[in-house]
Amino acid sequence: MDALVIKKANAMPAPTWSWLKMNETKVAVPAGLERDCQVVIENAGDLLEAHASFEGAVEKLQQRVDARRGDADTRAILRAAQGHDAGASDLDTPALSSYEKKVALSQIAGDVAADFETGVGHDARAYLNFLAGGTAVLATEPGDEASATVRVSARPGTSSSASIDVVAAEDSELDLAISIDAACGADQAAFAGSALRVFAGERSRVNVTVYLTCGAGVTCVEDSGFILDDDARVTVRHVVLGGSFTATGLAADLRGDRSRIDIDTSYLGAGADERDFNYIVRHRGKKTECNLDANGVLTGTSKKILRGTIDLMHGAKGAQGNERETVLLANKGVDNKTVPMILCDEDDVAGNHGATIGHVRPEQLFYMGCRGLSEKQAEELFISAKLEDAAITAPDEQMRDNVVRLASTLVDNFEEEIA
Repeated sequence: MDALVIKKANAMPAPTWSWLKMNETKVAVPAGLERDCQVVIENAGDLLEAHASFEGAVEKLQQRVDARRGDADTRAILRAAQGHDAGASDLDTPALSSYEKKVALSQIAGDVAADFETGVGHDARAYLNFLAGGTAVLATEPGDEASATVRVSARPGTSSSASIDVVAAEDSELDLAISIDAACGADQAAFAGSALRVFAGERSRVNVTVYLTCGAGVTCVEDSGFILDDDARVTVRHVVLGGSFTATGLAADLRGDRSRIDIDTSYLGAGADERDFNYIVRHRGKKTECNLDANGVLTGTSKKILRGTIDLMHGAKGAQGNERETVLLANKGVDNKTVPMILCDEDDVAGNHGATIGHVRPEQLFYMGCRGLSEKQAEELFISAKLEDAAITAPDEQMRDNVVRLASTLVDNFEEEIA
């Protein structure tokens, strides 16, 4: 397969200062890869029965959204978006940026399907779906409690992806674990990824855990989009440990009142790895809540950028969004960028963001050096701590083994230590 570059991936919804070059990224898929989809779905049972679809669930939600829409919204921003200009008789009509116009037209339409988005973006999702060759649907029945595991693997010289739709019926609970793994060396190119769409029905609970443990020569893309109905709860755990370049993106539409999403991201950047994250949470329902937490370690000459956007949209009264990141910079050669953003078009809301970035201080390195540890060994301590935590909390034994295999390429005697 020829080389492919996916442009405008992991794009922020509202661009900021372009000279910082943080608004988006490019995903370069290595040339010469053979399409070889290696995907296994385990323990799915009746979930794979075709009794529901993502599009069907969205259509039913749309009917209820339309039924409870109130009187026509006559705000000045909406008049401006529609091109209404009463001249001097209406001085309240504002000038709009392209982003403000797009959002205003979206609010006028109220189209759930049209508003659906994923974190990495349309082009990346299209490529991942092409690789997968088809989409598996995991759907629960009302009141069900179920779990499933999806394993995506890639061999050197190949590209592989999974495409998964999750439809959680009302009052049901689903635990989904996704493993993206490729045991490739630094000189062995490969591509691995997954595309995930989740519809969380009324009062449902959906828990998603993604482990990315690819080798040093692998390009990885993990893309997901979520729609939450009334009182739905979603938790997402991203564990990104390997891969020469990784793009992780998530977008969530908190359409339902009192819906909530919690996102916990743990990452490691070692050597010359590049980590790129993009999280977008749109609060549309009343009293909605999101929590974005990220914790990472960067060593060597690795690079990382994390974009986190909380959009408190008009009508989301009582909504609350929080985002926090803690980063340990274990080497002076790393490049760390964090872009927290809060957009707001509602008054009765709360938005909070913060980042804690810490360096390993010279006196700490001196202390460890006095006890016989080289700077490389000191870095390995921080790497080991991140990998040990991932191994201990892995959803199953196979994912734990993937972590241990990757860790053994980064830290001497890791397997013996954790045993």
